[in-house]
Amino acid sequence: MKKILLLGSGELGKELAISLKRIGCSVIACDAYENAPAMQVSDKNEVFNMLDKEKLSELINKHKPDYIVPEVEAIETNVLIDAEQNGYNVIPSAKAVNLTMNRDRIRDRAKHLGLKTANFAYAETEEELILEANKIGTKVAVKPVMSSSGKGQSYANSEDELKLSWKFALEGMRGNRKRVIVEEFIDFEYEITLLTILEKSRQVTFCNPIGHFQKRGDYQYSWQPANCSQDVIRKAQDAAKKMVLDLGGSGIFGVEFFIDKKGEVIFSELSPRPHDTGMVTMFTQNFSQFDIHARVLLGMPLPEIKLNQPGASHVILAEENASGNYVIDGIEEALKDKNVDYRIFGKPFLKSYRRMGVILAPSLEQAKKAVKKIFVKAI
Repeated sequence: MKKILLLGSGELGKELAISLKRIGCSVIACDAYENAPAMQVSDKNEVFNMLDKEKLSELINKHKPDYIVPEVEAIETNVLIDAEQNGYNVIPSAKAVNLTMNRDRIRDRAKHLGLKTANFAYAETEEELILEANKIGTKVAVKPVMSSSGKGQSYANSEDELKLSWKFALEGMRGNRKRVIVEEFIDFEYEITLLTILEKSRQVTFCNPIGHFQKRGDYQYSWQPANCSQDVIRKAQDAAKKMVLDLGGSGIFGVEFFIDKKGEVIFSELSPRPHDTGMVTMFTQNFSQFDIHARVLLGMPLPEIKLNQPGASHVILAEENASGNYVIDGIEEALKDKNVDYRIFGKPFLKSYRRMGVILAPSLEQAKKAVKKIFVKAI
């Protein structure tokens, strides 16, 4: 029985823990708060700040896991580099985790590899942000170099808006790096996530592209397959393959691209793990992204991945300024459409716009209709 140290225990970690348990693994789920979703289905759990270098090192030495599997951004990645050098297996690799936990480093790497990106620069002060945004000369996006799920991300058209963006970025950043990326706003036609699978043999394969829509920088709904031309798919696959082979290791990567009106494929982000937009694969594929990640990180042969049916996912959100305990009503009403399915994440408390569950359906229209019948209520 392989022992997995899961660093991050949200909804993605929970589904991965379930997939790992199904194939005989022991899972130690870690997060910064008690009773996180993955802890509800794990063998053991640890509650601590994963940016605490000493504590993270201590727990790795305590549990001596066969695999260390990061599922969040807020991790002291230098500890993972040291762990890999000492013989531990970091998934997909310590290099991948270290680069992708920092938007500036992964963006620099993408540019070095020749991928098409938006024009971008970095800033460490409000004044520097205004200076660099003026050089780009158009509407810009401002993002902390360390964050997740759109936290701290905003758009700005003027100096006053840039000042607000700087403050918002500081509030939303994770870690201890007071730095933002400022990039050209891309007037894209649509966005996709390309789930890219890297095996230990360095064989690279892909799931069908996933279309998605974001609000406040965070995923709201996704669908698979995305309506892409073969030329777009080929360009995205070529770019994603370059990235994952450079990062190395094994596992599934969520590679995000903007597609502009001319059909150009522009690199956006990369996650070295299952992706939030990829929750749709629990409905569409014979093996979900979590099943794939579990098998590939263990070095098991990859099963043939098939799209059984098209489908969509839609998040069930808490309201703005929500807090405290809660109930979720309306599930029975939503399930009157017998083709609809759902997952409740089991998060222990509400926060503003927190993802509390997901609707899965054969079409985006059905998913949107079902989610309107569901209400997250504070109690």
